[in-house]
Amino acid sequence: MKFQAYLKGAPAMVLAGLLVGSLPVQAKAPIEVVTSFSILADMVKTVGADQVNVVSLVPADGNSHEVELTPRDIKKMSSPDTQLLFVNGLGLDSWTDRLLASSGFQGKVIVASDGVKVRKLDEAADHDVHDHEEGHEHEHEKDHDHDHGHGHGHDHGEFDPHAWQDLANGQVYVRNIARALSQADPANAALYEGNARDYIQQMQALDEQVRKAMADIPAERRKIVTTHDAFGYFADAYGLEVIAPLGISTSAEPSAKDISAVIRQIKEQKIPAVFLENVKNNKLQDQIARETGAKVGGMLYSDALATSGEAASYLGMMRHNTGVITEAIR
Repeated sequence: MKFQAYLKGAPAMVLAGLLVGSLPVQAKAPIEVVTSFSILADMVKTVGADQVNVVSLVPADGNSHEVELTPRDIKKMSSPDTQLLFVNGLGLDSWTDRLLASSGFQGKVIVASDGVKVRKLDEAADHDVHDHEEGHEHEHEKDHDHDHGHGHGHDHGEFDPHAWQDLANGQVYVRNIARALSQADPANAALYEGNARDYIQQMQALDEQVRKAMADIPAERRKIVTTHDAFGYFADAYGLEVIAPLGISTSAEPSAKDISAVIRQIKEQKIPAVFLENVKNNKLQDQIARETGAKVGGMLYSDALATSGEAASYLGMMRHNTGVITEAIR
């Protein structure tokens, strides 16, 4: 029976239901979401698709260690329409505490790193890892006593905050994001969960590719120098040794003694390449390259995505960094 013939003989109630079902439904407004920095923004956009409107407090190519908040940021956080704030946690974006206090934000704060295996800042010495307690810091209290000044570097405390540099941790971030979006917008939970599954599959495939690419490099050449210590998770996951003169914070300034020690280490260990970063002035790296003969391997993206090109997404950033590193040290 043709579909038209079926309609001709259909009961009036069924026909009415079909016609009503075919009428356009008024679209629901997207969820208003804020993220602390651009890598989180990309993850939330990928999971939320058209159902979320995302604003990043620190833009692409911005430095999440040194933040200057604007009246526009406070206004966005003050809006009753803003439902969620996604932060990294682990001390990276503790400057958001003051933003929460000054804006009177009434939404929910989601710590994307909850559940990852965190790396201690002295990991090179003891290689201990700890579970970042599930549910920790999910909702910031409005009377926080933390006092992190705007526009200044800060101490990350005991743990390395750059957990996203291991794709296994990136999968944890995505699960947390999908869960939070589903709770805030149950009507679209299936969409968020499906997008998260697809995204995680892409991360798993890329993780295998990165492992293979790094394993193809002789172990004695898997050594690099970066500006600040943002690649510890990457190094631990994929078999790389990283020397970072500035330590964990981009606001630190190494002493002449520290620089001399790094230069001596590069020469002794024949480290093949030093790398620039998009969030830091790279004069120090240029100096080290000149004095050691190590080549400048290229630009790495650590705490922020690129404004355009391959590294403008999280997965693209991970591909880009892997390609630049392996090309320089092979």
